Amino acid sequence: MAGIESKTVDSDEAGMRLDRWFKLHFSGLAFGQLQKLLRSGQIRIDGKRAKSDTRVAAGQSVRLPPQVTSLGSKPINGPLTRNTIRDRNDLDVLQSMLLHEDKKVLVFNKPAGLAVQGGSGVNRHVDMMLESMRSQKGEKPRLVHRLDRETSGVLVVAKTRGAAQELTKAFRHRTTEKFYWAICRGVPRKREAQISTYLLREQTPEGDKMRIARHGEKGADHAVTKYRVVDNAGPNISWLELKPITGRTHQLRVHTMHIEHPILGDPKYFDVENWEFPGGIQKRLHLHARRLRIPHPSGSGMLDIKAPLPPHMVQTFNLLGLNESDAEDDEFTI
Repeated sequence: MAGIESKTVDSDEAGMRLDRWFKLHFSGLAFGQLQKLLRSGQIRIDGKRAKSDTRVAAGQSVRLPPQVTSLGSKPINGPLTRNTIRDRNDLDVLQSMLLHEDKKVLVFNKPAGLAVQGGSGVNRHVDMMLESMRSQKGEKPRLVHRLDRETSGVLVVAKTRGAAQELTKAFRHRTTEKFYWAICRGVPRKREAQISTYLLREQTPEGDKMRIARHGEKGADHAVTKYRVVDNAGPNISWLELKPITGRTHQLRVHTMHIEHPILGDPKYFDVENWEFPGGIQKRLHLHARRLRIPHPSGSGMLDIKAPLPPHMVQTFNLLGLNESDAEDDEFTI
């Protein structure tokens, strides 16, 4: 029959589930379509029927009907947006986010709008997508820290159980350094300072929020953030570099609000009356995990990764005349 082809399984694909093998080679093939082709026997391995969870072996021949051979893999061009994420295969999206990979670690530049884990109203998230990157041994990469859904930037993932233990230990013992870039309302009086408060989660009509709490208040956690003003666009907008010493939920967003310089586009914590949002700037959270320094789980020194700005913040930087290189010239002195 014309159009039918076969493809041989490579040695480094041995042990991979058949559905993930198809994701790797034919990302345009929907899972439901693959299931239908398998049930009808149009896709076979060495002439035998197979299921989506069948493990392939090196040298096996996979029969491919015309519906499959016409697809192939489709690369992602341009920046990730909500639409391109929605329309792409999980493996394609993760590979387009990849900043670094070695035997133990994956580092992604997570786009704004993509959740790290599941929750209410979340249909697609990084943890679920990591299923597409299981190793030949079937080991799924593990999350070791989090970013808010609307925060973009550096996200580290462990490829092995041992790496996850070492990376988690580094975050817990604070042997990591995290640097965030934020565009905020107004300009802090102190060009560099430390914010130290207690934070407490509370339920509100708009959902869970964090608030400043009193020392000793039940359930409150100590939170410390260092900040410095990198640049400002007049008296109304500043570019801050933030260095969290602790890692509390929404810490940077609450701390900038606490010093009366909330982050632009923050739907939870930007509550300034009669403040006109600048024209040309998107009303999206302007918070980006720019850089992470963390001991490599192999013990071979520090992993130091920087993530490019998301498109909406690039637009804001261009509009305000901010230069990314200005943040590289100086470091925290406190």
